[in-house]
Amino acid sequence: MFDDKNYKSPWGKPLNSSNKDTFEDILRKRASKFGNIFKDKKFSPNKALFSLLGIIILILWLVSGLYIVNEGEQAAVTRFGKFVRTATAGPNYHLPVPFEEVQVVNVEHSQKEEIGFRSSIINGKNNNYVKITGNDKLTLIPQESLMLTGDENIVDINFFVQWHITNLKDYLFNISGIKDTVKSAAESAMREVIGNTPIAVAQTEGRAKIEQETKKLLQNTLDKYQSGIIIENLHLLKVDPPSEVIAAFRDVQTARADKERQINQAESYRNDILPKARGEAAKMIQEAEGYKSDVVERAKGESSRFLEIYKQYASAKDVTKKRMYLETMEEILENSTKFVIGDDAGKSVVPYLLLNKDNNKVINSAENEG
Repeated sequence: MFDDKNYKSPWGKPLNSSNKDTFEDILRKRASKFGNIFKDKKFSPNKALFSLLGIIILILWLVSGLYIVNEGEQAAVTRFGKFVRTATAGPNYHLPVPFEEVQVVNVEHSQKEEIGFRSSIINGKNNNYVKITGNDKLTLIPQESLMLTGDENIVDINFFVQWHITNLKDYLFNISGIKDTVKSAAESAMREVIGNTPIAVAQTEGRAKIEQETKKLLQNTLDKYQSGIIIENLHLLKVDPPSEVIAAFRDVQTARADKERQINQAESYRNDILPKARGEAAKMIQEAEGYKSDVVERAKGESSRFLEIYKQYASAKDVTKKRMYLETMEEILENSTKFVIGDDAGKSVVPYLLLNKDNNKVINSAENEG
């Protein structure tokens, strides 16, 4: 063991040669005191073992504050139950229990909530199931899946929601039972959207719109709760009438489809006939307008001509009357086969008739005698 009187430093300096202890002197004194434990008359092996064990336990207790956060994970550190900080990926340290505690959570892992069905067996029973995708047998939950549409029809809806954590503090400390909260909020949002949508739209072109509106409404609700999660996806699996009435509903849908088909055929026939009828009517109207314009113009021309003739007649009644008489007789006798010879024609000339068969004209020619 160490002897305070005879010990010298490596430089040959006695221990008490100076009032000020060096670092080496301090270490030597500590080692000397530790060795004196075994020289003490009151010392026992159990006491040394307990001391060593206490030191080991203290070291292990301090080392227990070391922890590692993997990629995609975050750790929430609480001090006496109060949140103090968030630890990210890598090695980290916290004060050992009971001062601080750590809860490590995978914040990038997508979690899934099923509404209206369960893909796993519930309570060991799976008597009521239906095939939705592939060969999977899904347990139906009617109290979740049956909803009322905007046109007061009952519809059976199965859908799921995928989400992950964005704020670990809000996720751990703001809401108790986050999975049940997401499920209940998703069901409520879907009922609100379906309640404003007719069943025919929900089954056909309205599915994508229903998914978008429900996802937006659900996210707004969870943000108000400060849940610390974000909705990745909301997908409709089934939108059908209840199984008890699905056959009758399909008959109704078939009748509606036939009705729509006949209406479309009638509309197509109307769209084909009406333009033709309108075209014929427009053509007749245009022809009538043209005939009207022709008759009116002819009448105006005849009246103008008559007025001109009347003016000439009024200015020289005898001459005009004689000219009109001669023109009228000319028109009348132009195509006549009658031949009229005056009384004086036979006294001085020999009548000579030349008949033209082509135009039936009569040429009177008289030759003087000698």
